[in-house]
Amino acid sequence: MIANLFQFEFLQNAFITGILIGFLAPLLGAFIVVRRLSLIADALSHVTLAGISASLLLEKKLGYQLNPLYFGMIFSVAGSLFIEKLRGLYRHYQELAIPIILSGGIGISVIFISLADGFNSDLLNYLFGSVSAVSRTDLWTIVGVAIVVTLAIIIFYKELFILSFDEEHAKASGVKAKAIHFLFIVMVALVIAASMNIVGILLVSALMTLPVAASMRLATGFKQTIILSIIFGEVSVIGGLISSYYLDLAPGGVIVVIAILILLGSILVKKGWGRKHEH
Repeated sequence: MIANLFQFEFLQNAFITGILIGFLAPLLGAFIVVRRLSLIADALSHVTLAGISASLLLEKKLGYQLNPLYFGMIFSVAGSLFIEKLRGLYRHYQELAIPIILSGGIGISVIFISLADGFNSDLLNYLFGSVSAVSRTDLWTIVGVAIVVTLAIIIFYKELFILSFDEEHAKASGVKAKAIHFLFIVMVALVIAASMNIVGILLVSALMTLPVAASMRLATGFKQTIILSIIFGEVSVIGGLISSYYLDLAPGGVIVVIAILILLGSILVKKGWGRKHEH
């Protein structure tokens, strides 16, 4: 496979993208889990699916070659803005915003898929991931997203940290909670759209939460949680891409199964560690 990696551009694109997604998804996932917003990734992934369905429908009807990644990003960011708007409208029931957007995303996707006369292989690639689905243009877009998100996390780490653990204290400390949350949710939207080629739209939320769930069993602090999450995310993605290449499977499913095995391993290690200390 190493020889093929140097030979075929699509494999290079897939692996570089995979490494970037394995870093970005758990990095943002750590903040998502702590803020109890785990379902937001599911909601935005279904909105992204609507964007992909729209691009494939337009391509079929108009005959133009459209890039689903850009459509996915536009829809995902729009979905994140709607979530923020709904959270403002339902101040005492803010979690309502997520199922509303999730339902809307599924509904619109189904309509677009129906208008396009059902599924095709392209859509299946976006649903479950595909090693060959990442073009060089997509790769450069994802590199851009990775740079922007990483810089934003570095610059606003302190604000995001305070906001994640104590929103009231953050507001009292002068943190512009609305602006920071808005920036954060847009970053989540972009990373979800960027992840769709490798992990697949239906499975991307798993890569944002499973490595974090595993690291929380073992870590002793938030920074350690982030580092372990990224390590587990990278192991899942790289292991998933290599396995799917040899087994001829959709990479998304293999990546998620590896992430689940890591989670089970961390639970067993923690239990074993606890018993050891009891004796």
